[in-house]
Amino acid sequence: MSATLIKTLEFFLALGILVMIHEFGHYFFARVFGVWVEKFYMFFNPWLSIVKWKPGKYVKWFSHGNEMGAMETPVERQIEGREVKKIESTEAKKAKQTVEDAPNEDKRSWRVTEYGIGWLPLGGYCSIAGMIDESMNTEAMKQPAKPYEFRSKPAWQRLLIMLGGVLFNFLLAVIIYAGIVYAEGEQFINFTDATEGMEFCDSAHKAGFVDGDIPLTADGRKLSYVNGEDLNAMLTAHQVTVLRNHRDTVTITLPKDFIFQANNDAEAGQAFMVYRLPVVVSQTQPRMGGEKAGLQAGDRMVAVNGTPTPSYTEFTAALEQYKGKNVTLQYQRNGQTLTATNVPIDGDGKLGILLTDPTKIYHTTVKNYNILQSIPRGIQMGWNKMVTYVKQLKLIFTPQGAQSLGGFGTIGSIFPPTWNWVDFWNITAFISVILAVMNVLPIPALDGGHVMFLLYEMITRRQPSLKFLERAQTVGMALLIALLLFANGNDIYRFFFK
Repeated sequence: MSATLIKTLEFFLALGILVMIHEFGHYFFARVFGVWVEKFYMFFNPWLSIVKWKPGKYVKWFSHGNEMGAMETPVERQIEGREVKKIESTEAKKAKQTVEDAPNEDKRSWRVTEYGIGWLPLGGYCSIAGMIDESMNTEAMKQPAKPYEFRSKPAWQRLLIMLGGVLFNFLLAVIIYAGIVYAEGEQFINFTDATEGMEFCDSAHKAGFVDGDIPLTADGRKLSYVNGEDLNAMLTAHQVTVLRNHRDTVTITLPKDFIFQANNDAEAGQAFMVYRLPVVVSQTQPRMGGEKAGLQAGDRMVAVNGTPTPSYTEFTAALEQYKGKNVTLQYQRNGQTLTATNVPIDGDGKLGILLTDPTKIYHTTVKNYNILQSIPRGIQMGWNKMVTYVKQLKLIFTPQGAQSLGGFGTIGSIFPPTWNWVDFWNITAFISVILAVMNVLPIPALDGGHVMFLLYEMITRRQPSLKFLERAQTVGMALLIALLLFANGNDIYRFFFK
């Protein structure tokens, strides 16, 4: 299976999970407060549903009919989207009477909801009776409010319904992080245990980092090891302190756009920061230079033709200069420095050695969690991810930030090219945090827009007019579509021109 296909499958699996969890958050609180949910869909279904199901009534595959989220009249529900004439059959009248006269308990039953999967994988929706949402069903809003409708409920209940998706996205991230640390623990190399320090990208060098620096703090926060939280803390910090030459503490003031510079390097294949690894042989390959030089497991490369090679980066760069030539190697074995002469380097600049795993070179810390310990750790990880993302979000409103926006291609590219469940769940949890933050932004058509209007109502005791909500929803939808086109346009531009 190709890497592209694996990434695509991972992306759609994660998207499906996240959409369902988000919409279930709205559905859950709607059910708790007795609000009728008309439809619950994974992905959008304009003109066509892959499958739709009404409990106790029907299951339909590839069914044409209602556009996304549109609410039907009782008669329309009976004939499933066909043109409705003003002549009501006996069955339709009975259905209408049943819906209108049913007790409130039936109104909030899961059986009144139509469940389905749409064909347009841009999200999903939970169509709640009595509110202005993406369905823009304004005609239903002109009718007298029913007790089972969203608009009939107290403002605090409506607020929880709107926040349900965000809360469930964050809770999902917490559960995933807690599950990972419970099942896998955390294995890492502390910065202070990496005696050779770190290697940095070009933009980090320009900012003042030097290969071999050991990170200590970012804006006063202690840095521990290479992980998403500490990396993001460094990328978004104003000042970072490092230990240089194992004796000097140096403070580096970062430029405001440093995160974008580092991101450009990452797109070019340079990680912001990696452990600086000494070249220690684990084994040699047959008939290549390493074997001919008599290298053994545990030997540590020191120099190539007199050029010091304290780390893998310097070592490979030195070999690159002597493709197809013979060189003199200096290496350490059991505390002694030895020399091998006339060592052949192949045409690709390879010596023919396999490297020792970093965890066998540096002291590795392993931290295991029981189920009670994993829960607070999961909360801490979710919270740290959210705080870091919020800090980065303000940078979107800069020219560099706008250029860095990405759409579905960017999201899909962060999944691993080979299937790895731990990596998959880590990325899914991170995207879940992003969705929670993005959805709570005070933009009409997002959950945050509805929350903003509800807070206004709770403070002023005045409800925004129906006309205002309709216009705000239209403007919000236009903004979201424009943002979607812009972000995916960036992906297309980067793919073809970068």
